[in-house]
Amino acid sequence: MTDDGTAASAATGPLGYEQARDELIEVVRRLEAGGTSLEDSLALWERGEELAKVCRHWLEGARARLDAALAGPAEDEE
Repeated sequence: MTDDGTAASAATGPLGYEQARDELIEVVRRLEAGGTSLEDSLALWERGEELAKVCRHWLEGARARLDAALAGPAEDEE
């Protein structure tokens, strides 16, 4: 864990969707709870933005795979 309580992902490699989502939920919870310094809040916000990008990447990849799977049979029938 880093000083702000978030897991350091650089040492453990890329995050999976569920890991990023769970950590993002924790970041949001901590920000909503308040009581952190401005510096810590900014660090949490930046981490949250990074985690949101990871989640978006996974979701976009899943959407592309679904689109490809749905489009695949239609192309074969022609």
